[in-house]
Amino acid sequence: MKNVKINKWIKFAFWGLLYLLWVIWLGNYWFLMGLPVIFDIYVSQKVHWAFWKKKDPPNGKQTKVVEWVDAIIFAVIAASFIRLFFFEAYVIPTSSMEKSMLVGDYLFVSKVAYGPKMPNTPLSFPFVHQSMPLTNHKVKSYVEWIERPYKRLRGINSIQNDDIVVFNFPEGDTVAVNFPSQNYYDLVRMYGRERVHSETRTFGKIYSRPVDKKENYIKRCVAIPGDTFQLIDGHVYINGEKQADHPGQQFNYIITTDGSLFNPRVLERLGVAVDDREMFSGGRYMFPLTNKQAEQFIDLQNVVDVRRFVMPAGNFDENVFPHNKTLNWNVDNMGPFYIPARNSTVQLNVDNLSIYRRAIEVYEHNKVEVIDSTIFINGNEATNYTFKLDYYWMMGDNRHKSLDSRYWGFVPEDHIVGKASLIWMSMDKDKGFPRNIRFSRLMKKPR
Repeated sequence: MKNVKINKWIKFAFWGLLYLLWVIWLGNYWFLMGLPVIFDIYVSQKVHWAFWKKKDPPNGKQTKVVEWVDAIIFAVIAASFIRLFFFEAYVIPTSSMEKSMLVGDYLFVSKVAYGPKMPNTPLSFPFVHQSMPLTNHKVKSYVEWIERPYKRLRGINSIQNDDIVVFNFPEGDTVAVNFPSQNYYDLVRMYGRERVHSETRTFGKIYSRPVDKKENYIKRCVAIPGDTFQLIDGHVYINGEKQADHPGQQFNYIITTDGSLFNPRVLERLGVAVDDREMFSGGRYMFPLTNKQAEQFIDLQNVVDVRRFVMPAGNFDENVFPHNKTLNWNVDNMGPFYIPARNSTVQLNVDNLSIYRRAIEVYEHNKVEVIDSTIFINGNEATNYTFKLDYYWMMGDNRHKSLDSRYWGFVPEDHIVGKASLIWMSMDKDKGFPRNIRFSRLMKKPR
């Protein structure tokens, strides 16, 4: 009996200490009210907390149904806790990060690397991100009765240049129900705001999402707060210095043959995915390739020319951020401009306002107006603005097949989810089992 009492106190001390450390990390000391609960569970045992279980079953054993319910409840709570505070599983759905990350890579995203972000909508269905299964994206998986402001716990470190980061899609704040995978702002640019909102039969209901319920994207952080970013012929310049190309970085190359076609086995050997095999007439192809792959194509007997595709400077692309014709930016040439840092002040004028307007207006909740070439913020004339958040510039390594910051701008700090930390499984969708398992990528750190 004495040993039983000692064991109770040891268990309470162990779990109570862990709980106390968690509360300190959380920074909300109202949760200290949970310590009496832990004390009662292990020591006093006055309250029957596991109400779904019989307190004293006749033969000392629970029924199979109760055991299953007990196991499921424990698994859901434990998995939700781990997913929120430590790491989350994620799969690479598109080729935007190839060849650094491959379609079919399954990875763990570390929440503690940059600090776990507390949910804006804590009341939600477990393990479902945006909408309930089998509802065609029309029933939300969360309720907005309680909506919390942005808060992030202390992490191990901060985001560095070239980190591979998972974040909430910045322009995912508004959605047309009938086009859940289509960017709402692209729909507005194509069809006009009035039409998108009025033609509900075509576009469906328009609704907004909180930050934590936007889609998850994964890209490489090429510029951090305080950097000056520029893109020249597809190459990144930070603070005036050209950044080294990553081994997995890809650009579109135009391959011209002597008129003959490529053998599919050759393309497979050279690492060109089936979805990337785009052919034009006259023996001309366009493939996303790394520098190493491009050199290998040069050596092929039927290839007469290999040339990297570059959109020349001055050729305006209306789809590129900030969608301002006076800047004349495109996917390969843009900038230079400053990446806002918390408490930094940027001088504003009608020429650069389009770069920072969404950050000031949407992410930092101000009203911005321009009247007779004069900028007003919240009704006051403004020649500068001091930012409240840190911002980042994200780009995919597959440069011509990535929808990234070049199209929708800065990523605010409150959108950061975590750091890509470990590839635990990788499966090639172009191959059958077991050839589809990429054994060389298992348990590898993304680079």
